[in-house]
Amino acid sequence: MKKPAWKALSVVAVAALLVACNAEKQNEAADAQPAAVRTVPVASVAVTAQTRAVGVLAPRDEIRLAFKVGGVVDSVRVESGDTVRKGQVLAELKRAEVDATVSQAAEGVEKARRDLERAKQLRIDEVATEEQVQDLTTAYNVARSNLDAARFNARFARIEAPVDGIVFERTVESGELVQPGQPVVVVGSTDSGWVVRVGLADRDAVRMESGAPAQVTFDAFPGRAFEGKVTRIGAAADRVTGTFEVEVEVNPQGARFARGLVAKVTLPLARLPEVAPNATVVPITALVEADGQRATVFVLDREQNVARRKDVTLGPLLGEQVIVTAGLVTGEAVITDGAAWLTDGRSVHVVSDDRG
Repeated sequence: MKKPAWKALSVVAVAALLVACNAEKQNEAADAQPAAVRTVPVASVAVTAQTRAVGVLAPRDEIRLAFKVGGVVDSVRVESGDTVRKGQVLAELKRAEVDATVSQAAEGVEKARRDLERAKQLRIDEVATEEQVQDLTTAYNVARSNLDAARFNARFARIEAPVDGIVFERTVESGELVQPGQPVVVVGSTDSGWVVRVGLADRDAVRMESGAPAQVTFDAFPGRAFEGKVTRIGAAADRVTGTFEVEVEVNPQGARFARGLVAKVTLPLARLPEVAPNATVVPITALVEADGQRATVFVLDREQNVARRKDVTLGPLLGEQVIVTAGLVTGEAVITDGAAWLTDGRSVHVVSDDRG
């Protein structure tokens, strides 16, 4: 016999209610079990404002060498990594066109000289006018200037090392056609020292001081820190990134530096006026909710062994810690691991209590 529809619906409703009740009982049972957490004491530390940035190592003086005139490259005599001496020939253009230009300018000078000599003689015979002599004198001077320019360009149809240094980059090969001013070889003078250039946000750049000490580390030299010093602070922001370039001079301390090494730089900043010399700090991992300067943390109530929710006011970041300007006192045990799953008054089991 077929059951009425309302009876079937009643059975489904009762089953759903039983499932909900069982789930609620399971949740209550779970809440009754102490949650495993780790705690860290709220600390008071002397604030040393710092910022970190990443840059690339390079010689202070890096020169991009190019030909004064365009043409076909005859030879490039160095490779990347070669050591060069001042005056050493690094690259040359094919001379045919350059020498032809010089020869043409020289012939122009000779013709202008003959024309001027002839005009002067005719002026003595009162056949030529003084104005004609003056015009030919000007033409002769212009021809000489053109010859000087052609010879100057011919001298720069080859590239010589302007300083003792190292070849960092070779950008062309023999037979290539290059334009005037196109970089051919990049040379760096290691005698002038090494620098790392980093970009800082405006709020950090205005708190930077020239001559301030810096610490520089490289993945290429693990476990080793190099001394540095701020030597230049950009006066204007980069149009693309909006950051201010800061140059840090680095002491190699016997290490074999190479252009292009990625550097991590720690720079000191002038202390923020709103931060006290001794500040209350907690790990960033202790923050459960954060909105601007407002945040929530859980602290351990040692008497009842439960978690207590607290609202706090945040200050600036200090690496992996954050300054708390209100809401906590030194010595309280703030919960880190496990805090995200807690509710106010939840019983907890401390598996690690770092009391320093």
